[in-house]
Amino acid sequence: MKPEATISDLEAARPQPPVAAADRGGAGAPPQAPARPTLAGKAAAPVLVKLAPPVSVRLAQLGWVLSLVTGAVAVVYLFIIRETQLPEMTEAIKAVDGTRAEETYSTAAEILYWTAFGILAVVLLVQVTCLVSFNNRRPRARWWQFGSVMVLGIALIGIRELVAVGERGLPLTRLLALQVGLALLALAFSVLPPALKWSARRHDVRAVSPGVGGADL
Repeated sequence: MKPEATISDLEAARPQPPVAAADRGGAGAPPQAPARPTLAGKAAAPVLVKLAPPVSVRLAQLGWVLSLVTGAVAVVYLFIIRETQLPEMTEAIKAVDGTRAEETYSTAAEILYWTAFGILAVVLLVQVTCLVSFNNRRPRARWWQFGSVMVLGIALIGIRELVAVGERGLPLTRLLALQVGLALLALAFSVLPPALKWSARRHDVRAVSPGVGGADL
């Protein structure tokens, strides 16, 4: 005869509800979420800033602007004195060789005048473009500026001998000489060490760290 089951045995035989994995712990527990990365103490990306250029660059820019203004005045003056200069130029050409027809001398004077006018105008436009490139720190901008000054110097010699003749031609020669001098002075300022470093840097950068004042580079 089997012994009667006790209440304890009946409770032990009753099916138990499943225990949650989080309550059991151990290997079956889900992985913990990774910690959120901190934002403190990390170096921020560099920031482009607008800094004032060195004094040598400012002086170079001023010299180029004055040179361009002088060149523009010279071009306008050359156009104004055209009617008075053509007869003077014709006589100067005729003094070299007077065996040609009159129309030949007048045509040669016209060709020389418009050639000189075109050279001065083109050099002026090239120097404006070069100044913009210099301000934007473009590479080889100084070489283009140097080449334009050399062309202007050669043009000055030719214009002084063939175009700027007579009393009206003297102011033109002085204006062109002043333009060349200011351009050379500006070119000299632009090759000083601070100006060269400013151009080689290309961009002004400020390195910023959280909680720390940025340093301009």
